[in-house]
Amino acid sequence: MLESCKNAQERWGGVHQMIDRWLAERREMLISYNRLSISLKNKGQVSTDQLETFREWLVDYLSAGHFEIYEQLLREAEAFKDRAAVELLDTTLPALHDSTQSLMRLECQLTPAALSHIKDTLSQLGELLAERFEQEDLLIKMLHAAHAPTATTTSSPAEA
Repeated sequence: MLESCKNAQERWGGVHQMIDRWLAERREMLISYNRLSISLKNKGQVSTDQLETFREWLVDYLSAGHFEIYEQLLREAEAFKDRAAVELLDTTLPALHDSTQSLMRLECQLTPAALSHIKDTLSQLGELLAERFEQEDLLIKMLHAAHAPTATTTSSPAEA
């Protein structure tokens, strides 16, 4: 039994670190987004460097969620035989996939040639990101946090 707990910690502890890294990327992407918005508000323009930095953070963040995090959360839910978590993923992942497609279309519009429309594009991006963060945070709360071992209890995943 001790070996089983050790293996679970090794297996899912890595997921926790992956999620932490991903949320740190989200934070950096938001910082970059805010810099763009502030520059646009104060100066009426943004630099190409600011634009490229934001685009890179956005693409990295979306890619990590789409190709790493969501898949890992699904594997974790399946490993814990958490039917409710799998059902949540079944309903949430299509919406997140659609969100990824919409955000990537907007990201492609963030070019130096399209700076005249950047305010509208950033506004749309901000709205989509806010919706996405709500869905992602729900997934993390309902899936990973429910399966994470706690230091103060020794309850099974079903009791948590």
